[in-house]
Amino acid sequence: MAVAETQLYAKVSNKHRSKSTSALLECLLTKGFPAHIAQKALAATGQKTIEDAAKWLHSHCNDPSLEDPIPQEYALYLCPTGSLHNHLQDFWKESKRQCGKNRAHEIFPHITLCDFFTCEDQKVELLYDTLKRVGDTFSQRFPPSISLSLHSSTSYLGFFIGDSHANILKEFALAFSSEASALADCHVKPCLKQLHLTLAHKFSPHHQKTLEQLAKCINPGETCQWVAALYSRDMRFVHYQTLRALFQYKPQNIDELMINNGDFIYVDPTQQSDVSEGWVIGTSHRTGCRGFLPENYTERANESDTWVKHREYVFVTASRFFTQTENQCNVKLNGEVHNPSMSRSVTNVLSLQVPQNATLRRGVLVMRHGERVDQVFGKSWLQQCLTGDGKYYRADLNFPSTLPKRKDSIKHFEYDPPLSCCGIFQSRLIGEALLDQEVTVSYVYSSPALRCIQTAQHVLQGLKLDQKVKIRVEPGLFEWTKWEASRVIPNFMTVTELAEASYKIDTSYRGNFPLSSLVPSESYEEYVSRSSAVIKQIITACPSKGVILIVGHGSSLASFTRPLIGLPARDSSDFTQVVRKIPSLGMCFCEELKEENKWQMVNPPVKTLTHGANAAFNWRNGIVED
Repeated sequence: MAVAETQLYAKVSNKHRSKSTSALLECLLTKGFPAHIAQKALAATGQKTIEDAAKWLHSHCNDPSLEDPIPQEYALYLCPTGSLHNHLQDFWKESKRQCGKNRAHEIFPHITLCDFFTCEDQKVELLYDTLKRVGDTFSQRFPPSISLSLHSSTSYLGFFIGDSHANILKEFALAFSSEASALADCHVKPCLKQLHLTLAHKFSPHHQKTLEQLAKCINPGETCQWVAALYSRDMRFVHYQTLRALFQYKPQNIDELMINNGDFIYVDPTQQSDVSEGWVIGTSHRTGCRGFLPENYTERANESDTWVKHREYVFVTASRFFTQTENQCNVKLNGEVHNPSMSRSVTNVLSLQVPQNATLRRGVLVMRHGERVDQVFGKSWLQQCLTGDGKYYRADLNFPSTLPKRKDSIKHFEYDPPLSCCGIFQSRLIGEALLDQEVTVSYVYSSPALRCIQTAQHVLQGLKLDQKVKIRVEPGLFEWTKWEASRVIPNFMTVTELAEASYKIDTSYRGNFPLSSLVPSESYEEYVSRSSAVIKQIITACPSKGVILIVGHGSSLASFTRPLIGLPARDSSDFTQVVRKIPSLGMCFCEELKEENKWQMVNPPVKTLTHGANAAFNWRNGIVED
């Protein structure tokens, strides 16, 4: 048992337990469930229906923590609804697309009235009664609209609540916390500092101006009905990451976790260092069970996705009529006045400000190569494919049908492996997806590794550009040489050999870094310096608008994009952890803001490509032979 969980048990084990019961609880007791388990199920599902609680109990029948006396944590939020909520959601979506995810995206738009506190399962109904009673008391005093002013700093963007309205909200929070603390025997702390509605938090400073421009499109005077809502979360997983399952996974071993499409999984980042590559260990939100699962079956979810809404109090205010001038409420950004129109949403304004056609701006798409053959068949893959006289043959359908001709020994492919057949298919599929999105690729650069050149070739074929755009082979794009198993620079195919093998190579291109300049087992600092220099030289050499496609390695995604958007290099240990999670054809996309003389990272133009493993099969084993 973890120390933190032991402390939680100690905290709740000696508390006096109320004997009051509800109709829902009585129904579960008649079904034979113990009182404390039934109360736990009701608290975990928001005490809404018998069906929800019974389904939770059925799903958690193998939950090892079912008997643990750890309560839920609760928080009281004031949430907007109506037009204002819709425009805030537009901002959430567009800010994530343009600037990537920040801490604000983890939770829905809200004003915190009372931060998270614990309450015993059998006393949660007292919180509901308190919310109703205090809400009724303040309903006549609740302001018809709440004054919101926009404030910005290098790590925070949001609306501050005007003092007069904030004082009413603080009184409401204080009344709820005082009554709830007394009745439910819990410690509820109201928020008495500056009340605010966060739009963005802990973002990169170079995104501040873009986020401000998006925020100015939100009219805080939009029609809005405010709702005081009581939410709960599982306090054991507060500092965990939340993943969402994209596919069903049925365990192959006893220590693996059963997941269904849509399941949420809690993952502790500090417990993943000893887990095999491509796997994570986590706890299912649906079942409470813990085990290993394939990481590429999941995606990052938001922290609040697993929260449960228990009860809400809707503040109904009298309708107000405004003249057009009054309706177009001014937004103040640190003292500067702006006047957005109510008729324009964030998305509508962006359709004017941010061109959706990729040809209107320069972009850089950095992509890892497709599935390499040794990734599937191991480092000794070539030995599996050679006849006694040293000729290549296809030992499995995922091996390439042929190998390109090279003047030196075929054995050099061992350290410069080609794509598997699935890798070829992956690459062409990505190219076709880029074509569907009307992405215009103007330049293509590739690492000298064969797998990267093949990826670039098949992406271009999918784009139907293989007869128009040629591949520039840039040795400076090769991965961190410290990771080379041979401890020497591989003997790559020459540009002439590649061209003779029908790869669409720009034979006139001369790389910024000749092959002879690559140093075996280079230091991390040397690799970072090389990467920073080569991306700057590529940008300078490609002035035309359109997308510059760079096909490299897992390490390329961070080492080429971070200097481009002005971020420092990661620590080498953090860098290694990030790179090991980048799948085949993982990609990052940066676009140029020429008027601001900078680049920003945005969502790639196409979706990710996810698939499962397919093990080798021998029909004799289990079918014919025991």
